[in-house]
Amino acid sequence: QVQLVESGGGLVQAGGSLRLSCAASGRTFTAYAVGWFRQAPGKEREFVASMSRSGIVTSAADSVKGRFTISRDNAKNTVYLQMNSLQPEDTAVYYCAARSDSFGSYEYWGQGTQVTVSS
Repeated sequence: QVQLVESGGGLVQAGGSLRLSCAASGRTFTAYAVGWFRQAPGKEREFVASMSRSGIVTSAADSVKGRFTISRDNAKNTVYLQMNSLQPEDTAVYYCAARSDSFGSYEYWGQGTQVTVSS
């Protein structure tokens, strides 16, 4: 079992930046691959970015490539999502997730943190 708690969301103007954090507790954090997802009002949850257990392999949605960066600090049991050049369409609740199988479904989810980008 692992528990995930996101933080760092808030209100920012278009073009601004935010860094989201996801603190993990429970089982050894390095046993899990991690990811960030988001869900805007009236829309389905969508993939944003992911990182392997080692931190070597990363992936990002086309809509955020070049603007968002996922990273992890295994010593701090924390995953980050650095978001730059934010746009109103990035407004959503952002969730972090973890999975023990790098190619399987995400088993654990945080409660989410709201990001609102004003134009």
